[in-house]
Parts: sequence; structure tokens; C-alpha cells
Amino acid sequence: MTDTKYIKVWCDGCYDMVHFGHANSLRQAKALGDYLIVGVHTDEEIAKHKGPPVFNEQERYKMVRAIKWVDEVVEGAPYVTTLETLETYGCDFCVHGDDITMTSDGTDTYHLVKAAGRYVECQRTQGVSTTDLVGRMLLLTKTHLQRGPNEYTVERQRSNSMSQDAAARSPWTGVSQFLPTSRKITQFSEGKEPKPGDKIVYVAGAFDLFHVGHLDFLEKARKEGDYLIVGLHTDPVVNTYKGSNYPIMNLHERVLSVLACRYVSEVVIGAPYSVTADLMDHFSVNLVCHGVTKVEQDIDGRDPYQEPKKRGHFKIIDSENPMTTDMIVQRIIKNKLDFEERNRKKEAKELAVYEAFQKFESR
Repeated sequence: MTDTKYIKVWCDGCYDMVHFGHANSLRQAKALGDYLIVGVHTDEEIAKHKGPPVFNEQERYKMVRAIKWVDEVVEGAPYVTTLETLETYGCDFCVHGDDITMTSDGTDTYHLVKAAGRYVECQRTQGVSTTDLVGRMLLLTKTHLQRGPNEYTVERQRSNSMSQDAAARSPWTGVSQFLPTSRKITQFSEGKEPKPGDKIVYVAGAFDLFHVGHLDFLEKARKEGDYLIVGLHTDPVVNTYKGSNYPIMNLHERVLSVLACRYVSEVVIGAPYSVTADLMDHFSVNLVCHGVTKVEQDIDGRDPYQEPKKRGHFKIIDSENPMTTDMIVQRIIKNKLDFEERNRKKEAKELAVYEAFQKFESR
């Protein structure tokens, strides 16, 4: 009987505004081997080849480390993936999605590993990209904000500055309406029940544009017990207390983003705004936690944490991280022109490659 080879897999990228699309590609990569190493590019490299990142490199390193399929993170990975990089970290091959990534001069960043036969392609997650999320936030600066029944149409609205929707001309940048499936949620879920005697912790919120502030809060909440359940509010509920065009990500997008976090054990999809006795009893919740942000009253004027407080099972947790979803949106708006130009250049490069490929195929 021969020993099975231990497979180490390499992935790399910007991982800016880490979302479920990133997580899904890393999930697929991990399934191809035993140990997943992820290289993350520096701010300087991203600015040179792609445009300004939304999150700085330290924030991006932390976010990638928190994805539950990642075993190791390499900081400051080169923008072009080389055989030397694979050899340095003992990786058998590199995995990337079926879109294209290019340097500032239009070179395929994976041409070296492709030529050596050490490149494996996984399926890109349809319906989301960092460029798309930036586009949704840029729409917040316009007067025609989407509300009520139009809440879900943000990603389908054409905007030349956004360069990001189902009508976009580049097949890689173009985004289709995201359609969640039970299979996708199952793939992201741990599927583990709490063990007898486990202390169960419950937190709830929007967790929109999942970021390092959320991450630090969930890490501390998990340390309060053994099993962490996250309740996610529906889009209309979030819009009620956040206003404007929030949430930026719809409920099912937020579900997958939170499920990808290694600190999260289970998610309640469409959790009630008020933590009820029924909810606490059903999930055997021992402790309910909330951050230091202001808690809005429920529509009936009651404190949404009235029940856990009455039971003496409530605790305020300070993540000691000031990051909020609003701050991310303000970063985008502050640098609006830079991000619009980034989106425009990205699609133009992709379109040029796609058109050249189409001409070659038609010969």
C-alpha cells in the first residue's frame, strides 16, 4: 500500500473587499488538495497594476486568514505568479478562477505557471466581484437611490461609471443577478451541531460588506463560548435602520460571506430584529452579544435585546476596531473618480483580450 501524496495548493490575488466570490474560489482550491496557501499582494503592487485598493494590505491579510479554508497566508506575494514562488512554498500547482488577471501592460499574470502545466482553473462565482461592489457603492452618491420593491435592482442598473452589471461588455467583469441555492449554502456551512455542554453564543446584525470590524467582533464573540450563531437581518429590516441604499449586499450574499468566516458555526437566515424568547430557547442560547454601536429600537419601540437582558444573558463586546460599513462607503465616495477610472480600465483591458480571443476562435 503506497502513501497518498500530500498536496499543497497555491492561490494568490488582491482579495480586496473580501466577499463570498473570493471565499468560494478558495473553497474550490482547498478541495483540490490538503493544504491551502494564499498569497496576498501589497497595496503598491495593486495600485501599479489595477488601481487603488479599498482596503489596505494589513486589513486584507487579516480578512484572508479568517476564511475557514485557508491554512496559511503569504504577505506581499508577487503580482505575477512564478514557478519559484510555487517551489519556495512547496506547492504542487496554482489555482485561479476562469476569469483573466493582467498586469498593467496586459500580460497574463499566470502565463508562467500555465506554460509549465502547473495551473488549475476553478469556476468563477457568478454574480459578484469587488468591482461590482464598488459600483454599487458609487450609486449611493447619485440621486436615484433604489428603495422598497427596487431594492434588489442595484446590480442590474446600467451605469457607465460603474462599468459593472449584467450588460457589461466584458464577460469576466459582467455580473449576472446572483441566484442563491441551497447547495451553495450547504457548501459554505460547517454542518456541525453543537456538542452537549457547549456554550452557545448568539449575535445578530446586517454584517453588510463583511469587513475587519465584523471579523474582530466575531472573533471576540466566539471566545465567549464554544458555538457561535450569527443572525442575519433581512434586507427590508436592514434598510429600515440603516436607510439610504443599504444593505449593499443582499441577504443571501451576506449569508455566504458570514458562513465563510472560521469563527462562525451557524447562520440564521432572516433573523428577527428583536431577540425573542422563542429564538433563545430554540437554539439553546446561553449568551447574546452586541457591539458598542448604537442599538436602534424595534418598530414597537422596545429594546431588541430586552429578553436576553431580562435573563441576564447579554453582554456588550468592544471589538476595539472602529471600522464600519459606513466608513467603507465613505472611502469609496472620497476616492470616487479614482475608483471609477479603475473600473473603466479593468473592463477595457478584459474586453481587448476577449475580442482578440474571439477573433482567434473564429479563424
